[in-house]
Amino acid sequence: MKLEFEEERPIFIQIAEGIEDAILSQAFPEESQIPSITEFSVTYQINPATALKGINLLVEEGIVYKKRGVGMFVSKGAVQVLREKRKEQFYDRYIRTMVDEAKRLQLSPQDIVNLIERGFEG
Repeated sequence: MKLEFEEERPIFIQIAEGIEDAILSQAFPEESQIPSITEFSVTYQINPATALKGINLLVEEGIVYKKRGVGMFVSKGAVQVLREKRKEQFYDRYIRTMVDEAKRLQLSPQDIVNLIERGFEG
């Protein structure tokens, strides 16, 4: 897992999203162990509390779970949960904005489809 911290978003959120990306790409398959808080803090030179905060976001969402005395593991079904979550985020971040602009430009739904297909060609 590679992280390049941006100053715009809190590091703990970037840690959580980096783990999500690794789960979605199967770098951390369901039921597999993820690196420990200490490993994250040493690898990325961050405060352990920051790493813990990022991982706790995933625990709260049911993406990872703790096995007492063993470590943190990817939950069964995490990939599907993440796909649904990311799909909603995609809609909120991109589709709504695109549709609003398309309406201002008086583009039809087919015009938008054509533009999207053009994007996939390039």
